[in-house]
Amino acid sequence: MPVNISPLLAEQLLPIDGIALGITEAGIKKMNRKDLLVITLDAGTTVAGVFTQNRFCAAPVLVAKNNLTQQSIRALVVNTGNANAGTGEMGLQHTQTTCAALAALLGCDAQQVLPFSTGVIMEPLPIDVILKGLPAAVVNLKADNWFDAAHTILTTDIVPKAVSKQIQLDGQTITITGIAKGSGMIRPNMATMLGYVATDAAISQSLLQEMAQYAADHSFNRITVDGDTSTNDSFMLLATGRAGAEITSKESAAFIQLQEAVTEVSTTLAKMIVRDGEGATKFITVQVDAGKNHDECAKVAYAIAHSPLVKTAFFASDPNLGRILAAIGYAGVNDLVVDGIQLYLDKVLVAEHGGRAQNYQEEDGQRVMNQSEITVRVVLNRGIATTTVWTCDFSYDYVKINSDYRS
Repeated sequence: MPVNISPLLAEQLLPIDGIALGITEAGIKKMNRKDLLVITLDAGTTVAGVFTQNRFCAAPVLVAKNNLTQQSIRALVVNTGNANAGTGEMGLQHTQTTCAALAALLGCDAQQVLPFSTGVIMEPLPIDVILKGLPAAVVNLKADNWFDAAHTILTTDIVPKAVSKQIQLDGQTITITGIAKGSGMIRPNMATMLGYVATDAAISQSLLQEMAQYAADHSFNRITVDGDTSTNDSFMLLATGRAGAEITSKESAAFIQLQEAVTEVSTTLAKMIVRDGEGATKFITVQVDAGKNHDECAKVAYAIAHSPLVKTAFFASDPNLGRILAAIGYAGVNDLVVDGIQLYLDKVLVAEHGGRAQNYQEEDGQRVMNQSEITVRVVLNRGIATTTVWTCDFSYDYVKINSDYRS
């Protein structure tokens, strides 16, 4: 079961003026489940995006990146059950057909539609099923459909991931609402499996793009479930401008405040993805402090967070903490002086001076390992840089879920 995620309530999610969402059960992979989402944007909405760095990126990613350069985006369309990745020219044609069909229903150009897909890779997109489902999704368009939308984009996720937040900017109430999906194939090299965050603030596309990249780098780019980067990762930031409070400078207090709020929403969603990681039973924060630079801190953090031996030890609540030391040692920091490193489990000092801490008792480590939420803290004592990564354990269920994924 997901680690310490409270049940999502529809009334917790606030509508964004200028955005409507429509869902339907198209039957893309399974019958009787929500699997097709349409999001429409009022004219004047600015849109920014960050996409996967996987060289085998999916057809919808290629089309979305191209269409995003056109701006004046009026709609997004998301299907689950099929990634439309590794599908060659046919996949591109199916994506373009989807955009054209939705554009015809909405009265806009196909280039004003951004497509997204998630699901099984190297399977042809069931285009006929999607085309038949689009009209029902359009009919279902409502401003307060964020709750159903959060359910519609799920694949192996157990729970929906969504959050809203309001702030005050220049005397105006600004609303931010976001949804995301992801549970496996999570080591984003940009953002997350799929994430959509919207606000009614007014901001130019160039500033919004900077904000999207910043939010991704401090949230979705700091999580890992299994170290695999998806072909379909996409994170979109939408700003309708309907609440006023126009932001014109990245140095302004309003920009900084909105960026912090968007990043907070994105971080909440990113942590939910880890808490709902496939088979996860524990939520683990890996914090690396006092590094020479950010790069070496990230190398050490991800070496720990990606290690199957470390992750299985956490699942077993086994304080076999030499596995963490080994991961630090092979992280790729070639001039690392191990005698200067300190390793903590929560506040328990485990290792220093190249070995077990003098006062460390295994029962103290065991007590921490029994918890459902654990912090691993590594102090490199080489400088002032720091970074944090969030991950989960590996359980039997991770193998089972991925063994049965296509069935």
